[in-house]
Amino acid sequence: MKEILDKTKEKMGKCVSALESELATIRAGRANPSVLDKITVDYYGAATPINQMASISVSEARILVVQPYDASTLKSIEKAIQASDLGINPTNDGRVLRIAFPQLTEDRRKELCKQVSKICEESKVAVRNVRRDALDKLKAKKKNSEITEDDLKEAEKNVQKLTDKFIEEIDKVGAEKDKEIMSI
Repeated sequence: MKEILDKTKEKMGKCVSALESELATIRAGRANPSVLDKITVDYYGAATPINQMASISVSEARILVVQPYDASTLKSIEKAIQASDLGINPTNDGRVLRIAFPQLTEDRRKELCKQVSKICEESKVAVRNVRRDALDKLKAKKKNSEITEDDLKEAEKNVQKLTDKFIEEIDKVGAEKDKEIMSI
C-alpha cells in the first residue's frame, strides 16, 4: 500500500515538473533561453534542438544571443526560429543571431494567460488520472483481500490529500506565470 502511495506522489510530482518546464517555454516579454527549447533544426537529416547546436545567452533583458558551434548552421537555425510560433525575427550578423523580444501588447498578454490556464488544466487532468490509477490499484488489492476495508478508506483519503496538494501546487505555479506575464 505504501509503495502505491509513493509511486502516486512521484508521478504527480512529475506532472508538476512537466508543467513548469512547459510554462518556461512561454515567453513573458523578457529574454529566456528556454523559449527556444522546443525548436528543432534539420541538421544532416536529424531534427536537432537549437540548444544542442549553439550556445544561447541573454545579453540584455530583452535580447537573446544564439551562437552556433558550427557557423554553417547559422542560416538553418535562423529559418527554424522564423518558422516557429514565437512570432519573432532574429537578426543575423554573420556570426551570431540576436533575438530581440518586443514588449508584449495587452491582448497578447491575455492570450498568453489563457494558454497558461489551458496548460495548467491539462496538468490537473494528468494528476487526476494518476489518482484514478492509484485508486484502481488499491481497489484491486481490496478485491484480492490483500488489504482491509479500513486500509482502503485510509489509503483513499491519503491519495486524495496528495491530489489536493499537487493541484494546489499547479494553481500556484500557474498564478506565478500569469503574474510574470501581466507584469510590465
